[in-house]
Amino acid sequence: MKLKSFLLTVLGVSIATSSFAQANLLNAKKPEEIGVKTEAQLALDNDKPLEYGYVDDRDIMFSKMTWEKIVLDERANFPLYYPVDTNNIGKERRSLYDVLLKNVKNGNIENIYDDSYFTAKRTLKDIESALSKIDTLDIGYQQYNAEGKVDPEYILKRDIQSYDISAYLIKGLWYFDKRLGELRYRLLALAPAAPDVNFIDSDDEANKQPIALFWVFFPEVRDILHEAKAFNNKNSSMPISFDHLLNSRRFNGYMYKEENVYGDREVKEYVADNALMQLLESDRIKEKIRNFEQDMWAY
Repeated sequence: MKLKSFLLTVLGVSIATSSFAQANLLNAKKPEEIGVKTEAQLALDNDKPLEYGYVDDRDIMFSKMTWEKIVLDERANFPLYYPVDTNNIGKERRSLYDVLLKNVKNGNIENIYDDSYFTAKRTLKDIESALSKIDTLDIGYQQYNAEGKVDPEYILKRDIQSYDISAYLIKGLWYFDKRLGELRYRLLALAPAAPDVNFIDSDDEANKQPIALFWVFFPEVRDILHEAKAFNNKNSSMPISFDHLLNSRRFNGYMYKEENVYGDREVKEYVADNALMQLLESDRIKEKIRNFEQDMWAY
């Protein structure tokens, strides 16, 4: 059994090493060859997301659905946020928002939703109003009243960019697998969040609360997030895929909602105007879930 585990570990490390971001960097004779894998590398490249495995409903003894907010101001969450400026950096490095939006636009992500319950599908055209705004300057209105037209220089377009994303909202299920005898977590939904585009440049902090732009069903986008790599500050030759980063919970977030009898109300709805108490309530929800596993082994 130990030999089998050792061989699987060696195989996993070999595959990961063969799929680092700067492929063929040391063997390239000109810049165009950087990142282009050789035929031998392509033949051995079988790098796929780690399969979840089947979980029978009868094996779930306890479960609790939770919603968390990952605030990107925190240093632990920087790999999800940066880089925000892609003009002076390689094409293999992109922020999580860039990866999601690019694949929504090119059709690789076919389904996006308006909420975390996946009640209604949306298209790129449906969410354009949340991603960008078009405004006309006062001088443009004056020109329109006088001449009946507006010059393009008097029309401003503001798009949501990577640096505008202030948080990610995630939905997941904590469950106790009685067959394995342990508490596990399964990420189900993901949404980038930014201030309302109509007030994003306002000085009023009340208008800068992050709002989910769109939701994706996480298992459906795992292949895409596995191909996209986040920066590994400890070893740049071994980047971490966004799929691995999120599944292994290598981020810092707080629970802002749990499923409850009150229509899944948020913490801020019953703990109002007190940020400290809201954080304490989030910790209480987290500890309640953790304590279930501890209580299972208390005699």
